[in-house]
Amino acid sequence: MRVFILVWFGQLVSLLGSGITRFSLGIWVYQETDSVTQFSLISLFAMLPSILLSPLAGVFVDRWDRRWTMIFSDSGAGLSTLTMGLLLFAGRLEVWHIYLAVAVSSTFSAFQLPAYAAATTLLVPKQHLGRASGMVQTTDAISRLISPILAGVLVVTIQIQGVILIDFLTFVFAAIALLLVRFPKPKITVEAQVGKGLLHEAIYGWTYISTRRGLLGLLMFFTISNFLIGIVSVLFTPLVLSFTSATVLGTMFSIGGVGMLLGGLMMSAWGGLKHRIYSVLGFTLLNGLCILLGGLQPSVPVFFVAAFIYFFGVAVINSSDQAIWQSKVPLAVQGRVFAMRTMLAWASTPLAYLMAGPLADQVFEPLLAVGGPLAGSIGRIIGVGKGHGIALLFVAIAILMILMVVGGYLYLPLRLLEDQLPDAILDDASHTE
Repeated sequence: MRVFILVWFGQLVSLLGSGITRFSLGIWVYQETDSVTQFSLISLFAMLPSILLSPLAGVFVDRWDRRWTMIFSDSGAGLSTLTMGLLLFAGRLEVWHIYLAVAVSSTFSAFQLPAYAAATTLLVPKQHLGRASGMVQTTDAISRLISPILAGVLVVTIQIQGVILIDFLTFVFAAIALLLVRFPKPKITVEAQVGKGLLHEAIYGWTYISTRRGLLGLLMFFTISNFLIGIVSVLFTPLVLSFTSATVLGTMFSIGGVGMLLGGLMMSAWGGLKHRIYSVLGFTLLNGLCILLGGLQPSVPVFFVAAFIYFFGVAVINSSDQAIWQSKVPLAVQGRVFAMRTMLAWASTPLAYLMAGPLADQVFEPLLAVGGPLAGSIGRIIGVGKGHGIALLFVAIAILMILMVVGGYLYLPLRLLEDQLPDAILDDASHTE
């Protein structure tokens, strides 16, 4: 675990730097353009290249040394950030430069994320994979909680140029942490020798998943879940702002960050249930109930409680899911399998982003407008007026999530995944070089 902790700390520092820069750049773009559309495009460019390139990147992750893959990814993202800083310092930074730089960083993330996940399996004993996944979730929570605060302070004191320089230095720190350690070398297995060309190896990630009904069911579960949650995440801000102020919204995100941090710390110390699939199903059900409560009773106190419980559950769900995949997929092919899993699990999110606005503006908001078709029925329970249509959409999504959990529980290959599919790694599945 000592090598993993050093790598983990380097990635934590890098993630903090990226979070600060992302928050600062978002403010800069919005202030420069006064356009919500141009602001939102940052998120699209930050996600799309990574999703599209994941299958091919996974092939190279399995072919290359995973430590050097992570160093390569951190270095590439760092240089992209430094280029933005130099353009800004020279007074030549334009919005399209930011889109391009974010897309380049996203491209390197396509390599870094599966390499990091596969390296974790390589470094951590099987019985501690749940704890390691909890630590990874903790880094995400710390970034969510601290990055906006630090960005607000640093932009005022050292301006955005200084923020970008710090981000570049955090990438350097992460790369140095990786250079100071050595990774074990995975054993050569039959799965590692399936390569018959780049395309064949990229497709192998799908072949591995699709021939194992439990893993395929888990992947489809998260694909549907990410679609539903994608709609919620886009509409959460306008829903809250229809009832309260931006200051309260910021406090709400901080409370959610605290919940996620505590969930990650709990998983880091405990490791989760023996049957991790029950944590995935149980906390997804709980999160669905949180969304349902927020839709039925849209108010600030309810949002505070629901945000804390929801993000606490996110940490547990993601940690448990990651540990399942790490224990069921052979080390030699985790790059390909994890990359394919990432692409398919997140492919539904851009669709959710595109559908969320029209669903709210053209369908659900008119239903619960004053004098709307449902104002005299459902409106008596939820309320009528601005924001209440989004609340009704939250109720519909929550019901779909609950039905999804019930379906997942009743689907035996998913529920019995950990019993029916043998572990692909042993505690001594690797040897040092």
